[in-house]
Amino acid sequence: MTRVKLYTTTYCHYCKSAKALLNSKGIAFEEIDVTEDDKTREWLVNETGLKTVPQIFIDGKSIGGFDNLSKLNEEGKIDHLKAPI
Repeated sequence: MTRVKLYTTTYCHYCKSAKALLNSKGIAFEEIDVTEDDKTREWLVNETGLKTVPQIFIDGKSIGGFDNLSKLNEEGKIDHLKAPI
């Protein structure tokens, strides 16, 4: 099963949009709140080269942030991540 991890902060509008998109598509995800987690945020910067959130990983691979997720959705490339009924 595909695993989606979403690194977020409590005050990020794009994080809320990413969660709403995934929820609307029926895609399960694990949310990791990094609001006060400097160690994980440092790891994210080292892993992705980006300081922004959300940072989204699919099967351990970084796909970027909300704009990247939205583009993949428009291209129909995340539909396969839906949980089976």
